[in-house]
Amino acid sequence: MTATDSKVPAATPAAPAKPARKAATKAVAKAPAKPAAGKPALPRTGGKAAAPKTGPAKAAKVAKPAKPAAAVEPALRMAPLVPEVIKPAKSAEPKKPKLVRDSFTIPRPEYQLLQDLKQRAAGLGRPAKKSEVLRAGVMALAALDDKTFLDALAAVPVIKTGRPAKG
Repeated sequence: MTATDSKVPAATPAAPAKPARKAATKAVAKAPAKPAAGKPALPRTGGKAAAPKTGPAKAAKVAKPAKPAAAVEPALRMAPLVPEVIKPAKSAEPKKPKLVRDSFTIPRPEYQLLQDLKQRAAGLGRPAKKSEVLRAGVMALAALDDKTFLDALAAVPVIKTGRPAKG
C-alpha cells in the first residue's frame, strides 16, 4: 500500500457517484509521482482506478424486508386490553344552523332605536345582543299576515344602498 492510497477518501453511501470518481482519478494521477520507498510501483492498466461499487449496496440497504410477524404480534397482544367503545348516535343532537355574516346600511335614528331596544331588554332582565334584537324583529315580521306586513314595509323609507359617504 502506498502513502497516497491512504489519502484517497472512502466512498460514503450518501456521496454521489460522479464526485467520488473524480477524486479517485486525481489520486491515480498523483500515485505514480510518489512511490513507496520499500515497494516497487505496480503498473496500472486501463488508466482508471477501481471505484468502490456503491450502487447495489445502496439498494440492499434501502430495500429492507418488513417483518410482518413482529408487527402483527404486538397489535394482537394490545387488542384485548383496549375495550370497544360504542359511540351514541349523533342524530339525537340537533345540528347547529350555519351562520351567515352580512352588512347593511341603516339610518342613524333606526340604529339608535336598536340601541334603545337592547337597553329595554336589559331593563326587563333579559340582556340581548344587537343581532338577537334584529332576529327577533325578523321573526315578528314573518309572523304578520300579508296586509300588515305590507303596511310595515310601507312605513320604512327607501334609502340608497351601499356604503355611506365619508364626512
